[in-house]
Amino acid sequence: MLLLTRTPLRVSLFGGGTDYPDYFHRRPGAVIGFAIDKYIHIALLKLTAFQPYNYRVSYSKLEHCDELADVGHPVVREVVKHFGISDRVDVSVMSDLPASGSGLGSSSAFTVGFLRLVYALQGQRPTKIDLAKKAIEVERDILKENVGVQDQLHAAFGGINRFDFDGPSIRITPLQMSSQDLAMLNRSMVLVHTGIARRATSTVAAQLEATRAKTIDVELAELYRLVGECVTLLEAGGPNWIASLGEMLSESWFIKRRLSSSVSNETLDSVFSAIKECGAYGAKLCGAGGGGFFLTLIEPERVEELRERVHPLAVIPVSVDVDGAALVYERAG
Repeated sequence: MLLLTRTPLRVSLFGGGTDYPDYFHRRPGAVIGFAIDKYIHIALLKLTAFQPYNYRVSYSKLEHCDELADVGHPVVREVVKHFGISDRVDVSVMSDLPASGSGLGSSSAFTVGFLRLVYALQGQRPTKIDLAKKAIEVERDILKENVGVQDQLHAAFGGINRFDFDGPSIRITPLQMSSQDLAMLNRSMVLVHTGIARRATSTVAAQLEATRAKTIDVELAELYRLVGECVTLLEAGGPNWIASLGEMLSESWFIKRRLSSSVSNETLDSVFSAIKECGAYGAKLCGAGGGGFFLTLIEPERVEELRERVHPLAVIPVSVDVDGAALVYERAG
């Protein structure tokens, strides 16, 4: 049996930080964002009896293991263990963009995509919410990672959504954008790489400590406010809405910088300044901070100028993915 999943990366527009249980178990949280047309691709092949190993896992490393406990990839190891999978398997991972330190939710996209494979291996077809909730369980409860709960939802559902969190409940509200406005958004979005790949662990740890101490409640409340304003703006459309959205992105970036001293640095500040000097509507750093990509809204005619201005940094056009995690190939046997 050969299975292949395709799971989108994501961009969080507003509300990031309010999607942690440390916050939304005492105050309502919400985020708005969307999946993008850049993906984590994962293939799973059931091995025959002839290979001299029971597990092969190919990602940034290549592993050949006889025992599941020896598999170094934590998601692969713990998900296979959690589901009681007895099959010998070969797992291969490919990514459209750097899968580590991007700020685009790649870790959760991998978890969602791998879970979709395991469900298919067992002949199951989970709903999108079941898939997202299982990914949250794997990352937060089994792996004990300091992650929020929006990345798994974006990866599973695709599209542009508002997710609300209030205690144990999650409410999903797809945005009602016109096709014309969605096309304009797709034409105007680029990712600008900062040249810094980072793991968000230290940044998130400092932010969570401040969240628990309630010292950044003002900033998180401001980011929460922007979620509602963004929904109104995107659904109403009208003249100059894309410029207004860009201004909101920049506003959220300045708020986000106040969450932790490790969110920004001189390099990131200089990249942001270069983006604005090219006439961009606005920009914000994706993810927890410290590196990765800036989401930038800019007139299509100015993209080449932006490329020249930030060279040799990568400038990558992106569009909204509407499918979410998908099983794209299945061959029995």
